[in-house]
Amino acid sequence: MWDVLSDDDRVLFYATVPIASVIGYGTIRRKFKQDKPLWPQEVSEKKVLWPLRFEFDIDRLLPFEQWRESKVDSQALRTLARGGFQSVEENVALEAIQALSPVGATAQPTASQRSLHNQLVDQLVEAGQLQHFIAEKEYPIDNERLDVVWRRVERSVPTFVFEVQISGDLYHALGKLKHAYDLWNSRIFLVAQESDRKAAVSLLSGTFHEIQPALRFVEVEKFTKIYELKRSLRDLEKELGLL
Repeated sequence: MWDVLSDDDRVLFYATVPIASVIGYGTIRRKFKQDKPLWPQEVSEKKVLWPLRFEFDIDRLLPFEQWRESKVDSQALRTLARGGFQSVEENVALEAIQALSPVGATAQPTASQRSLHNQLVDQLVEAGQLQHFIAEKEYPIDNERLDVVWRRVERSVPTFVFEVQISGDLYHALGKLKHAYDLWNSRIFLVAQESDRKAAVSLLSGTFHEIQPALRFVEVEKFTKIYELKRSLRDLEKELGLL
């Protein structure tokens, strides 16, 4: 099973107690072989027993208090769960993901959508650098990673935090922005397409109402225009010897 895993595959989280149900899903980011003991039995025996590992992002995880009322289960899933880590038929997996996805969540992004996402992330980093910030992508926050942050000085917390949402799980993106706001009081921005505005407003009126006054929705085309203007200004300053 480990041999056939690929980056961007989906993984379902199945709990056996106190209920038997799928309670979330994630996206595989990379696989690797571990050469150092990690699990308690490995540490006690001072050797690696289970070297085949993979890392994944948590895209959706039901809060514990919602496990019973929002659980997703079927005979096919129960049968597979008895065998441990197993391959799931695509239609069964998609049905489970759809059932768990809140308002605003969509299917796995396409290659072109991932490419646009990565392009916007790189542009946000460059835009921050043009404004003399320390700009970084994939910035860690607990067990998550923020798309882009801008910091004023090396040892400071992020002043600006950006999540780029091109398809994917809007709920998850807003959750990370809320965490950054709660933890650091950062200025938070959601960079998304205009078609996502309605879903974002809906979530900000309900689940994420606490960050509604703080969050800024930045439409992709507007950000692209700002980015191009910033680059044009820099190029002109270079030409005039002002940099």
